[in-house]
Amino acid sequence: MLKFSKMHGLGNDFVVIDAINQQVKLSPEQILFLADRQRGIGFDQLLLVENPSREDVDFRYRIFNADGSEVAQCGNGARCFARFVRDKNLTDKDTIAVETASGIIFPSLLSSGDVKVDMGLPIFNPSEIPFDRNAPEITYELALADNSMVTIGAVSMGNPHAVILVDDITCANVAGLGSQIESHIQFPERVNVGFMEIVDSSHIKLRVYERGAAETKACGTGACAAVVSGIQRGLLERDVKVDLPGGRLLISWQDDTSSVWMTGSATQVFDGEITWATINEQ
Repeated sequence: MLKFSKMHGLGNDFVVIDAINQQVKLSPEQILFLADRQRGIGFDQLLLVENPSREDVDFRYRIFNADGSEVAQCGNGARCFARFVRDKNLTDKDTIAVETASGIIFPSLLSSGDVKVDMGLPIFNPSEIPFDRNAPEITYELALADNSMVTIGAVSMGNPHAVILVDDITCANVAGLGSQIESHIQFPERVNVGFMEIVDSSHIKLRVYERGAAETKACGTGACAAVVSGIQRGLLERDVKVDLPGGRLLISWQDDTSSVWMTGSATQVFDGEITWATINEQ
């Protein structure tokens, strides 16, 4: 029997599994089955809570997309991770150190119930995003399959993001354009694609097409990447409200040498169990 919790961060939904107190070994095919909203549990990402591999952190955090692929970072997931380990009495700390594939993050549980996360420094070096360009630029022109061009900002927040400025996100071709850019040859590990509408210098609207999950209700690292890209372009202030289809995040990047901070909700939906026999039927 595999125990799990269903959670969401602004509608970006997760299955969170305690891999400390139960043995968990899932293949990509099994994760794909669990992600199925008709036959399995259904989620955008699966989060594993593990013992750390180093002494100076509290937990290890692993993230798997709905297609079974593992990724390095997920901002909404980080908030749910923090809420999960506190609610399940795995820690009594207000601020925890969490090991991820992209580095250490420090989620803090606030008295309001929200979670604030130090998301680390944004990465602009193309080779580290990774993005097949020679040198960092504020924006890039990207050629699409139909020979049209699109202007993007490119940044990694532990995972790669391409940010597109649009006049109205309700009319943006998120599915069509997002799927083309997600698998663009110049992004060798694929890329998340953000569509950003600027309301004013401290307020944006955002939709995100996530690699391995298509469009989701919210994307924490996508919100961070969009704000960073907007600041770099001289369009945004250092503290920005980000409205996503699932709700609002607050993103702060105080200067170019500082971490990006994200604040938002993390919600428990239900706890459940699924038999290994059912999982193995996939």
